[in-house]
Amino acid sequence: MSDTDNDYCLIDVTRPPRADGPPYAACVLCQKPTEYPESYKGITLCPVCEWREAERTSCSG
Repeated sequence: MSDTDNDYCLIDVTRPPRADGPPYAACVLCQKPTEYPESYKGITLCPVCEWREAERTSCSG
């Protein structure tokens, strides 16, 4: 993953570390597995919900 993979506008968003393998944390919106470790304390989103949230909150202009 390069720096350009995350070029969409996120305001004050910190990402949890990627998990090396299971168990994965559940998405807080749809409960599907995420790419993040189950031990992470905080909001985790699956790739689909993460993309939709980025679209919803993207900076326009």
